[in-house]
Amino acid sequence: MLVAAAVCPPTPLIVLQLDDLRAACHDAIAALRDARPDVLIVVGGAESTSTYGGQTAGTLRPWGMDVTVGHGEPVLPLSLTVGRWLLGGRAPDGFRSVALDATSAECRILGEELGKSAEKVALLVMADGSACLSPRAPGKYDDAAEPYNDLIANAIAHADPGALATLDPAQAERLWVSGRAALQVLAGAAGSRGFEGRLLMETAPYGVGYFAGLWS
Repeated sequence: MLVAAAVCPPTPLIVLQLDDLRAACHDAIAALRDARPDVLIVVGGAESTSTYGGQTAGTLRPWGMDVTVGHGEPVLPLSLTVGRWLLGGRAPDGFRSVALDATSAECRILGEELGKSAEKVALLVMADGSACLSPRAPGKYDDAAEPYNDLIANAIAHADPGALATLDPAQAERLWVSGRAALQVLAGAAGSRGFEGRLLMETAPYGVGYFAGLWS
């Protein structure tokens, strides 16, 4: 059963920049630890849906940073690598990547599976918002980006899995919302349980929406 979840951005920028956002993520992760879960699992978007052990390695070298976490050959995708880095010296119990193009139903099923994986489950969900929020954003600026981003921020703030479950995959792809699938996994894990939500920080440097949030 899901007892707590944190949402943090999967950007490598958080390693060298964005100090306030990184601090907010550390606060959210500390609250996950305080929930005393039986298992802590990191969830993030990737090219495919896969399972990795908690000691699995990842690296940020392809993004120009000499940062490697875990043990062995680095195989974690970016989102999970950043999540592992944010966790610091304590490894999670496992990692789950979810395909960026996974359907909403597939995300819900994966979330339900994770929610049933132990009596007390905590999730670190690596997910960001739209990358089309300004003319200088990585994606093409789109008027629909801000309302979509606001929907995600409000869902995190109010611990509303129903709102996350309704995120449209096609619109998310158009608006460069790479966190859509991971957020819908969170919705599936939460189910109909009630949580208290806190949006610890929301920011959009370089036109990309980043969140630090907590459900407890």
